Amino acid sequence: MTATVLVLNCGSSSIKYRLVDTGNGTATTQGLLERIGESGGRLRHEDSDGVREIDVDVPDHERGLREIMRAFDETGRPLAESGLVAVGHRVVHGGDRFADPVVVDDDVEATIEALTPLAPLHNPPNLAGIQVARRALPDLPHVAVFDTAFHQSLPASAYTYALDTSTAAEHGVRRYGFHGTSVSYVSHEAARLLERRLEDTNLIVLHLGNGASATAVRGGRSVDTSMGLTPLEGLVMGTRSGDLDPGILFHLRREAGMAVDDLDDLLNRRSGLLGLAGANDMREVHRRAREGDEHALLAREVYCHRIRHYVGAYLAVLGHAHAVVFTAGIGENDAWVRSHSLSGLRRLGIEVDHVRNALPGRRAHVISPDGAEVAVMVVPTDEELEIARQAISLVAT
Repeated sequence: MTATVLVLNCGSSSIKYRLVDTGNGTATTQGLLERIGESGGRLRHEDSDGVREIDVDVPDHERGLREIMRAFDETGRPLAESGLVAVGHRVVHGGDRFADPVVVDDDVEATIEALTPLAPLHNPPNLAGIQVARRALPDLPHVAVFDTAFHQSLPASAYTYALDTSTAAEHGVRRYGFHGTSVSYVSHEAARLLERRLEDTNLIVLHLGNGASATAVRGGRSVDTSMGLTPLEGLVMGTRSGDLDPGILFHLRREAGMAVDDLDDLLNRRSGLLGLAGANDMREVHRRAREGDEHALLAREVYCHRIRHYVGAYLAVLGHAHAVVFTAGIGENDAWVRSHSLSGLRRLGIEVDHVRNALPGRRAHVISPDGAEVAVMVVPTDEELEIARQAISLVAT
């Protein structure tokens, strides 16, 4: 029987799951449970027989996971008969404690909980999912895969902020980076498409979704990345501001009387595309721009300008790049953003073929002209597959 891994991605009110066949990388079953702790909960469970959508109210993650297991049983594919060998868990923040995936024990759980101040919105539900799954599936190894782990290869010059060193050390203030699981997967796929060894490949990976980041990858290792202590720094995002002058916070505190929680809400939930254009979905921003909305037009330009800024910076960091790689929801599907983000970079060897760029497709493909000095490509990400691969690699050793 094939070895399979159950991948769990637990948010504060949702559980996303996938049963991955590690032999061929396919998902035999996947689903999403939403509105945990709220009324109107809904479970979408999909396998080769089709999709089942179930209305179910779940008060907490423990009940939620049991409803997911019930869905496997009711479709005639119980987890116990799936060849399950491990459970892989996405954890957003591993601080500087975890540079690799790790088999979860009580000490690992305690460390994840201790890192909560660095990711207060993400680590608690990630941990809750781990605790619930360990109780429900106690005979299996549970593997935590950290979004920050891939960036533990950053050199000190890239992860160090120019703050008082004792203050920074006391409070764990440094660049950690995020989207590492996605960047790791995409880097391997990009090298494969280029027919190069990953160890000999330099990449600029642009993960553009509601959250967005840029990463410079040299030989399969992160050497610089745009997100920092938190996922707030860097590119313009759906609701997050990305880079700004920190003096703005002092100005708003003094002149507008905004408290810390107000500033947190402003930068994380009311900025980015939403703050600029009134919509955090780029498709809606495009629609408004086509109608001549000046705010939407400017929002798109700001968004692409910031990406172009980081591409240029990371070319300097790497010295040269073999490819610029777009991934995630916007990166994979938005030809306009891809084209405008790289406009004017021909003298740096970066150019987009507009015919190739406009072609739809879910497979990894090149969108630069033949013979371009720097390839431009679209590589669909698959974080769940990467988590499954890391988990099986760890438990098989």
